[in-house]
Amino acid sequence: MSTLSDLIEEHGRATPADIEWLHLLLADTQLLADLSFADIVIWAPTTDGSFIATALTRPGGAATMFFRDIVGQRIGSELRAQVQQAFDEQRVVDADSADWSDETATHVRAVPVRRGGVAAGSAPIAVLTRHSNLSDARTPSRQELTFNQSANDLFDMIAAGAFPDLDAPSVPRRFAPRASDGLIRIDAEGIVTFASPNALSAFNRLGFEGELEGESLPELTTELIGSRAVVDESLPLVLTGRAPWRADVEARGGVVALRAVPVRRGGERTGAILLVRDVTEVRRQERELLTKDATIREIHHRVKNNLQTVASLLRIQARRTHSDEARDALQQAMRRVSAIAVVHDTLSEGLSQSVDFDVVFERVLMLAAEVASSHTTRVQPTLRGSFGELPSEYATPLALALTELVTNSVEHGLAGRDDGEVVITATRTDDRLTVVVYDNGAGLAEGKVGSGLGTQIVRTLIQGELSGSIDWHTLTGSGTEVTIEVPLTWLRRGRFAD
Repeated sequence: MSTLSDLIEEHGRATPADIEWLHLLLADTQLLADLSFADIVIWAPTTDGSFIATALTRPGGAATMFFRDIVGQRIGSELRAQVQQAFDEQRVVDADSADWSDETATHVRAVPVRRGGVAAGSAPIAVLTRHSNLSDARTPSRQELTFNQSANDLFDMIAAGAFPDLDAPSVPRRFAPRASDGLIRIDAEGIVTFASPNALSAFNRLGFEGELEGESLPELTTELIGSRAVVDESLPLVLTGRAPWRADVEARGGVVALRAVPVRRGGERTGAILLVRDVTEVRRQERELLTKDATIREIHHRVKNNLQTVASLLRIQARRTHSDEARDALQQAMRRVSAIAVVHDTLSEGLSQSVDFDVVFERVLMLAAEVASSHTTRVQPTLRGSFGELPSEYATPLALALTELVTNSVEHGLAGRDDGEVVITATRTDDRLTVVVYDNGAGLAEGKVGSGLGTQIVRTLIQGELSGSIDWHTLTGSGTEVTIEVPLTWLRRGRFAD
């Protein structure tokens, strides 16, 4: 489906600043739809003098009038005149009579969309239409009347270029309060003029008893919080509706999220709409996740420390060993343990259970440099390409296998040379990781693959744990090239998608 930006860039005539404003408005069309119990459509003017639907938002608590998506469609003849009038006259235009399309009575309101900060009298950048279902003929409740009045206030602000508010911070929409979660209307002094049942229940969770209407919201919230509580410095501005910000109120084990939408008329603030949501369980779950993340990071940190201790013990033991063969075996074991420790050290630094393997591999190459110095070999390992992000169960065996291959090239293929070269090339596609390790050494004896412990470890890790393939071969002239291919099945399973 084409996005709002795509449609406007293809058919419209808006500037980048206009498109950004429409994106801000689009972020709040769900609020407008829920408050007005109606469908909301944003129509952008086209270069040929028509209009195209760039966004459609259906209400959460009422029947929709659009059972099929109309985004990308040109405006129909039944709406064209009304939308054009709102656009040309720069004012809200209500339909003279109900529209009976599809045998359902619909009332349409057209609202010109003007961008904040533009000079008075400048042309709108789009038109927003509200499509209300009139088939449910009954007396509306006080809550429905308040919701509709709140929507009308916002529509007037949209026509005046005062909504959305540029001072509102960009925050994640997940768990953000919605109109159905709870709504409070306050006047310019912060006195509650209306509170929905859900909003009252949310404050009851904080320990408030009684009716909210008629109360000063800042004063009663201060009493609930207490003087010893540490509160967000933006909370007073949210409770009085002076700023379009968000804040949490926490008291007696409950947590309530608030979002303030200041209401202005003629440039003067007349009150505010406060969206309220009881997020006690959400915050508790978030704290539990943070605790678990911290615990997992601490575990990785301790595992890394323990592995480094083991590596140090192996290094000490190697220094005290008189047998060259035993010393070499201990040093190899030390490098393998150190390679695993690198992965756990990287995991301990982040929140994710996946790692940037390019960072890990840089530290693996340092182990190869140590091998080269101990064999009086001048080698500069080079990495080409990128491994990207890998989960820990891929990172550990791959790091260990590459440590074996690179150190083997340095220790055996390039021993004693001062012009040694080791090039590691990583190529990643959507479902496969290919790694080529090349050295310009003596090559494999008669083209045969070794049968030592290192080779067995590499085969076990690549073919067994990673379900990949590995191929050794000697290049014409000199040098060895090892090709590893690992299928990225974890991507196909949808794991670590975040």
